[in-house]
Amino acid sequence: MTELHPKHKSHSELAPLASGAVRILALGGLGEIGLNLLVVEAEGALLIVDCGLMFPEAAMLGVDLVLPDVAVLAPRSADIVAILLTHGHEDHIGALPFLLGQLGYPPIYGTPLTLGLVEGKLEEHGIRGHARLHQVELRQPFSLGPFAIEFFRAAHSIVDGAGLSIGTPAGRIVHTGDFKLDPTPVDGQPTDLARLAAYGEEGVLLLLADSTNVEREGFTLSERVVGEAFAEILPGCSGKVIVATFSSNIHRIQQVADAARASGRRLLVNGRSMLQNIAIACRLGYLHIADEDFIDLRQLEQLPPEEVLILTTGSQGEPLSALVRIATDDHKQIHIEPGDTVILSSKFIPGNEKAISELINHLYRRGAEVFYETTSEVHVSGHAAQEELKLVLGLVRPHFFVPVHGEYRHLVRHARLARQTGVAAERVFVLENGEPLVLSPNGHRHEPRVECGRIFVDGKGVGDVGAMELRDRRHLANHGMVVVLLALSQKDGRLVYGPELLSRGFVPEGESGDYLDQARRVVEEMLAEHSLAALADREELRIEVRKTLRRFFNRTIERRPLILPVIMEL
Repeated sequence: MTELHPKHKSHSELAPLASGAVRILALGGLGEIGLNLLVVEAEGALLIVDCGLMFPEAAMLGVDLVLPDVAVLAPRSADIVAILLTHGHEDHIGALPFLLGQLGYPPIYGTPLTLGLVEGKLEEHGIRGHARLHQVELRQPFSLGPFAIEFFRAAHSIVDGAGLSIGTPAGRIVHTGDFKLDPTPVDGQPTDLARLAAYGEEGVLLLLADSTNVEREGFTLSERVVGEAFAEILPGCSGKVIVATFSSNIHRIQQVADAARASGRRLLVNGRSMLQNIAIACRLGYLHIADEDFIDLRQLEQLPPEEVLILTTGSQGEPLSALVRIATDDHKQIHIEPGDTVILSSKFIPGNEKAISELINHLYRRGAEVFYETTSEVHVSGHAAQEELKLVLGLVRPHFFVPVHGEYRHLVRHARLARQTGVAAERVFVLENGEPLVLSPNGHRHEPRVECGRIFVDGKGVGDVGAMELRDRRHLANHGMVVVLLALSQKDGRLVYGPELLSRGFVPEGESGDYLDQARRVVEEMLAEHSLAALADREELRIEVRKTLRRFFNRTIERRPLILPVIMEL
């Protein structure tokens, strides 16, 4: 089959697909961490793997969450046979409440804990009644349209992780999900290497594999290492202990609870998501913590500090998180005292380093001892390192290989690793979001890019903030704003009020009077020069006011505030 190169222009719909072929299309998760959403198409049916979100980057001012844009799928929602979920992390399930309706409420398949977490999200958004949730059994095949599906165990930093085997008319696709080859997992369920080897023996058309940790040599440490670190640290702590971790890391929470019990400490859970996820995991039997091991905030003051361990969220230094409020002494019930110990048991997510550094500094100022990833083994990754990735490639022996789940540099390095293990260079593809890849027994081809992008959630608004609004917010944050008020007569269009200039974040208030008076006179001169009759069109008048002030500010102070002319008619 002739290989076609993607065009620069994006298309709003997918081209018809020949019978016997399979199309792979990522709408998120390639070249970025998060937003994981992959589409597999065959015989007119669409299958979605994961539906995740991403937390906003620093430049996304005011944005709460980021979602993948699935507009290209909306016209074909009737063709979507299912959504398959590999595990319950936010970057794989978090977009479901926002996008499920747009996708036509297809059935959702996943493991018990994954569906338990999804159910809580859907109930919170008031759409649980519309969703069809189907619990799967590992190694138990089932059919969805032209697809033969099988889930297999994938050890990760969350309970009930899974990978996927997807049988298609063109051949088998294996998707690892997020995984590592932990030989001693806390729950005793390692990644199912036997099943991967069996797929390799039967023949695999395409392998899609997690690339997040490809830059690390060797093997990722076992999760049990963290439990051993807790068991070593806690007996030497004299005050209360605060452990911050992700609320979805059930294995980590179990090890914290075990270490707390062994050191004679009771467990106080702080944070809504932590409370919710612990309740779900206990109900489903994934967490084993006795009721008497828990205390509430009312009991906190009654117990000596050396008998308390507080489990909380906020390990990434999020501004409004519980741990940040504790560190800045802004929490009503929980306070840091000299001699207390804080353990940040999570990875420093890229982009959060400055916030985490500030958090650690605040904790030290309050007299706490702080343990974190770079000083002790209180966190290990949930993703496979190079030797594990090589082992999976060797077991599966795919005909084609596409690295997924990582920034672009991760995908490139994983592709290089695949070539080193024997996958032919012409059958290894580094794709980007929106680039369809079609595979068939005859070969492969790249199709023209389809439209995809990001949808921003700001408060209750979904998609009403776009690139232009973010640009204006950044402009305001960097340069401030000047508002120009003008009032014109409805009868003859003459100026009856203004121009009056107001500023915010532009020049200091005490110094703004004389300077803004100069700017006002410049606008008056422009109006006199052009005459209002020549500027009868209101938009033209706004453009001239902006141009005049932009030139003045650039010449006099070399600043570029956002200029907002407000024209009223009286």
